[in-house]
Amino acid sequence: MRKKDETYMQEALRQARYAFDEDEVPVGAVVVYNDRIIVRSYNQVEKLKDPTAHAEMIAITQAASFLKSKWLKKCSLYVTIEPCSMCAGALVLSRLDKVIFGAADAKTGAFGSKADINNLKLNHKLKVKKGILAEDCAEILKEFFKKKRKKIVD
Repeated sequence: MRKKDETYMQEALRQARYAFDEDEVPVGAVVVYNDRIIVRSYNQVEKLKDPTAHAEMIAITQAASFLKSKWLKKCSLYVTIEPCSMCAGALVLSRLDKVIFGAADAKTGAFGSKADINNLKLNHKLKVKKGILAEDCAEILKEFFKKKRKKIVD
């Protein structure tokens, strides 16, 4: 299973690189249903001028459209960084089965780093797997913010 998780996370990383190239915070996501990627997305906050245009939110919308259902049962989300509270709440509401993320997010992570949405005893609990290709997922973020800081100094 670890190999499959890494394969899907590699695709999420590919999406994060698209975000990086568009000067967006490099977060990428894929939704898997029946062992098949049905959605690929990345952050588009700057492009869309929308604070909710996180990779996960876009993925939820696209997956619901693809499945023609408001429920994402039997779906797994692979995302390069731990989802924030906004995204975690939307994932609970979507009834997604499982979240697999790479890098932890100490500042805003809502699956154990800053908070844990599963501890709120909501009407749905997500299965969570963390740390898949964590170093690669963290590295693209470090590179992005290093580049941003360099622009400010230059």
